[in-house]
Amino acid sequence: MILALFFILSLVSLSKAVDTLEGTTFIFGDSLVDAGNNNYFSTLSKADTRPNGIDFKASGGKPTGRFTNGRTIADIVAEELGQSHYAGPFLAPNTTGKALLNGVNYASGGGGIMNETGKIFVNRLSMDIQIDYFNITRKQLNELLDSSTAREFIMRKSIFSITVGANDFLNNYFVPVVSIGQRVSENPDVFINHLITTLKGQLIRLYNLDARKFLIANVGPIGCIPYQKSLNKLREDQCVELPNKVAVQYNARLKDLLTELNENLPEATFVLANVYDLVSEVITNYKKLGFKSASKACCGNGGKLQGILPCGPTSSMCADRTKYVFWDNYHPSEAANLIIAKQLIDGNTRVISPMNLRQLRDL
Repeated sequence: MILALFFILSLVSLSKAVDTLEGTTFIFGDSLVDAGNNNYFSTLSKADTRPNGIDFKASGGKPTGRFTNGRTIADIVAEELGQSHYAGPFLAPNTTGKALLNGVNYASGGGGIMNETGKIFVNRLSMDIQIDYFNITRKQLNELLDSSTAREFIMRKSIFSITVGANDFLNNYFVPVVSIGQRVSENPDVFINHLITTLKGQLIRLYNLDARKFLIANVGPIGCIPYQKSLNKLREDQCVELPNKVAVQYNARLKDLLTELNENLPEATFVLANVYDLVSEVITNYKKLGFKSASKACCGNGGKLQGILPCGPTSSMCADRTKYVFWDNYHPSEAANLIIAKQLIDGNTRVISPMNLRQLRDL
């Protein structure tokens, strides 16, 4: 009898905790938002060594597995929307119990929409696997709360943030040498169609697990990252045309997909983050925004842009991280992430539509 009473009181307490939450985020995607999942398995895609995380205050400047010098866009969004804790990596042993109410991060460096994306890194979590992991969390929430409260928490209090697609081009379709045969047999239109069809199935799968509030980021200007510029030996003011062209093609199809899902999935809201234009504007206007460089990696090695090798203990590092748009050969700095995140939170429909993240949270 005492145990039963204790259990009931615990559920009531957790239900009240759910009521007071401003908003919780479940994060899916790639290294742009990975919070450390790749630390927990063998992979070539890791950010667990210095100076990664050097400006991440929550860890005292120690690397956490985030592929930047400080906070990711997902971290900044969580803070601004009132979350008291960052969503923990799903694979971390302490992401369990009440910690699930702070959200969970399933993102993985090297991961993509397609299961074969990122195979050059040996191991990574694809979107399919990440959704498998959310299904585990979904069952844990039923055990932590009663099933109706868990469903309400997922449907009303939770945003499902998905930042994926760039690796499907950079570390699949455009991988030097190994992907040449694929590009001959599968033109960009066919490949993009596969991506959109696969992503549609994944989003519907999340919907069937009670997800209702979705944030989907489109693919940024991947031809402008230091790695692509260095590989193609471009000037600082140039970008590689083909990767940017296919990103624009993919983004147009993604926009159409989200319109279709908004029209056909009852009670669901799919919000599109126009990351391509946001990042392009930061790169174009970098001097006005206070940056010194929008083409050189702050931390890295190889070429005049330090864009060939990832950031690690032997890398060169810039003196002032706030002056560089790019932290390493692939990823933005915290300073750039901050500009982008604030636009997603309170921006207009040009950069995030049909509503911004603050409005999505308050739905």
